[in-house]
Order: sequence, then C-alpha cells, then structure tokens
Amino acid sequence: MQATQNVSHKEIARFDKLASRWWDPDGESRPLHDLNPVRLDYVAARVALKGARVADVGCGGGLLSEALARAGADVVGIDMGLKVIEIARLHLHESNLQVDYRKQSSADLAAAEPASFDAVCCMELIEHVPDPAALVQDLATMLKPGARLFMSTLNRTPASFGAAIIGAEYIARLLPRGTHHYAQFLKPSELARLLRQAGLELEDIGGLGYNPLTRKAWLSRITAVNYLLCARKPA
Repeated sequence: MQATQNVSHKEIARFDKLASRWWDPDGESRPLHDLNPVRLDYVAARVALKGARVADVGCGGGLLSEALARAGADVVGIDMGLKVIEIARLHLHESNLQVDYRKQSSADLAAAEPASFDAVCCMELIEHVPDPAALVQDLATMLKPGARLFMSTLNRTPASFGAAIIGAEYIARLLPRGTHHYAQFLKPSELARLLRQAGLELEDIGGLGYNPLTRKAWLSRITAVNYLLCARKPA
C-alpha cells in the first residue's frame, strides 16, 4: 500500500525545470555547488561515512548524494521529480560512482525501509513540502536507533527574506523568482519542536554563511539566514 504523498506538484515542476543544468556550477544550482562541501563536512564530522547506509531525501540532481558516495557511504537518493532523478542517474556515468536513485517519496521510503539508515540527510527540502511535521516523522522512521538526521533550511527572519528572496532571486538572480516562499521558512525553535515530536534529540545547530560574490561558504554561529542541524534517534 502506497503512503500518502507529502508533495507539492508545483514545487516539483519548478525544480524539474532546472534539471538539465543541475550539474553546471555556474547555472541556477550554483549556490548548491558552493554550499555542498560545507554540508558534506558537517555530516562527515558526525558520522563515519565509510560503509554507512545513508538516505539523501530530496536529493535533486545528486550533488550531496555523490559527495556522500565518494566519501564511502552506501547512498539511497530519493526525489519526487522525475527529471532531476534522471539527471542524477545520468551523471553517475560521468562520476563512476554508485548511488541508488529512486523517484520515491519520504513516506514510501519510511514505510518500506524503517530503521534502515545510519544517517539521513534532508537539505533545503522542508520549506518546500505541504506538511513539515509529516516529513520529519518520515525521516525519523528511516533512522536506525542511535543514527543521526541532518537537515538544512532557511530561518524565517527579515535577514533571510532579504538574502534568500530579495537578494538571491530578484537582485543577484542566482535563483529563479518564486523558488522560496517566506511563510514556509521555519525558525530553529519550530523545527526543534518537530524533531522532539518525532522522538529525536537535537544535538547541534549552526549557521551556514554564504558570500555569492566570492562563492565562499562556511559554518557560522549566526543562524539568521541558513542553518544546519544534527539530531539523533535514541538508541
């Protein structure tokens, strides 16, 4: 029996339009290319990736999935966008890596493989789904006892509105207009509450800094715009 799909077809279509240029470091996915090494380092500092089974939920064209695989993880990458999954699979012929890419929802993966992953990554997805609480519950269900969840998203502050929407979409045009919706951004306290409700323990939260002019990204104590977090499922 297929689980209820917690997806926005409008959002899927928006990202499928970007699929053909996903791996272009100077294309619309440029910020993802620049942020990817910092995200990988954050995960690798908290999970021994070599031999670990990792789910990348909302994997898009596979930037983080491939980085995790290159670090030695056994990666399952899921997304509901057929075109981005096709691009992710196609890029494996160039990278010579192995990733199990699936057009699959978080609900279906959680139902099919509960308590199966040493780590779950969900980067920049929760602000695009209709039911954030349901997504977090799916992610928690996938984790083995003692395993860790990694998420990144945008804070709901004037600073994030200025940087992620006005700056990135309208002034610098790093992202297509309409990529983000301010009302769907989650404050760290709100996401922490969803994690607790799903039975997870918040271990760490930090800011993610990014300068689009120099294309430098870094971990920061300032969470006003982007932030990363790590939560653990009790053993």
